[in-house]
Amino acid sequence: ETLKKEISAWQEKRNTIARPMEWRFTTEDARIKLKKLYPRLL
Repeated sequence: ETLKKEISAWQEKRNTIARPMEWRFTTEDARIKLKKLYPRLL
């Protein structure tokens, strides 16, 4: 129960910050590295 309260408080705080996602690579890099998951559209 205590853990749930702590997680809920952390989650609420984290959501109010609303920081943008910091991607570690570009979409082009993802297409190369994860070729099977990112098929090239014609």
